[in-house]
Amino acid sequence: MFIAAQRRKPKIVIVSPALARANNGNWQTARRYARMLSNICSVRILQEWDGNETDDVLIALHARRSYASIAAWHAARGSRGLVVVLTGTDLYRDIQQDSQAQQSLQWAARLVVLQAAGLAELPIAVRDKAQVLFQSTTTRQTLAKAKHRIRAVMVGHLRAEKSPQTFFEAAALLADHTDLELRHIGGEQDPALAQQAHHTAARYANYQFLGAQSHEQARRYIQRSHVLVHSSVMEGGAHVIMEAICSGVPVLASRIAGNIGMLGEDYAGFFTVGDAHDLASLLLKFRNEPVFVGRLLEQCAARAPIFSPARERSGLITIVQDLILKEPS
Repeated sequence: MFIAAQRRKPKIVIVSPALARANNGNWQTARRYARMLSNICSVRILQEWDGNETDDVLIALHARRSYASIAAWHAARGSRGLVVVLTGTDLYRDIQQDSQAQQSLQWAARLVVLQAAGLAELPIAVRDKAQVLFQSTTTRQTLAKAKHRIRAVMVGHLRAEKSPQTFFEAAALLADHTDLELRHIGGEQDPALAQQAHHTAARYANYQFLGAQSHEQARRYIQRSHVLVHSSVMEGGAHVIMEAICSGVPVLASRIAGNIGMLGEDYAGFFTVGDAHDLASLLLKFRNEPVFVGRLLEQCAARAPIFSPARERSGLITIVQDLILKEPS
C-alpha cells in the first residue's frame, strides 16, 4: 500500500500564485488538491516554496508565475518530486515566448494539463511526461428556472483573458429583447474593463454587473440561471464550465482550444471568439429553439462524468504515488 510503504506521511507542498483572497481558478485548484490529498499526505499551500527540506513533492500551479519556486526546488533536488500544472496562459501564451515557463517544462518530472486539447500545445520532447487531469466539482441540484425570461450568466473576473467586452457588446445588441437577462459576476481586476462594465449596466437595462461574489454565491447563481456564457480568449480548463455542467446548466462558450478540450469538438454551443454578434445569435437561438436547448443539455450531461471528484482524486493520488515510490533518487 502507498501509505504502508512510507515511514512517515508524505509531505506535499502546493504552490499557487493566488491564495484564498483571490478566489480564482488557481486557488480553487490548490484548495481542492489539498483536500483530496489530505487523508494520505501532509499538505501545505504556499505562494512560494519556503525551502523545507522534508517536502517530498512540489505541485506548482503555473509554469511562469511559480517559476521561482520551481527553480528553487530544482536547485535543491533536481526534478525529483516536481509537478507543474499548466494553466491557460501557460499553454496558450507563455510556453511559446517566456524562457522561464519553457525551463519549467524541462525541469518538471510530471506535467499536468487540465483538458484534453492541452497536450497538443506542449513541445513534442516533453509530452511523454504529461497527462490530462480533468478538474472536478460536486454535482448540484438542477433548479427550476423562470418561465418567461432567459437568464444568461457570465462568471469571470474582469481580465482581458476573459474577454468581457464580448458580453458587454452582446448586451448592447440584445438591448431590445427584454426577456433576455445578461448577468455578470466577477471582480474588478482591470479598472478600464470595470468602467466598461458599469457603463454597460447604466446604458442597457438587460445587463447587470453583480461584482465579486464568493465561490458558493456564484455557484448558486449559476444554478438559478438558464445558461452560462464563457467568452474567454484563453483557458487552461475553466472551473466555471464544469460547475455549470454539474448543475444541469448548459454552456455557450468561445471556440478556443481550452473550451473545446472541456466540452468536446462537436459541442453545439460554441461561438466565434470575440464575436458578440455570434454570441447574441446563439442567445436568441437558445431562447427560441427548445430543440437546441435540449441538445446542449444532452451534450453537457454526457460530459459530466469526466468532472467527478473521484476521478480527479484517483488521478492526483496516482501522480503523487508514482513520484514518491518510483522516481529514481
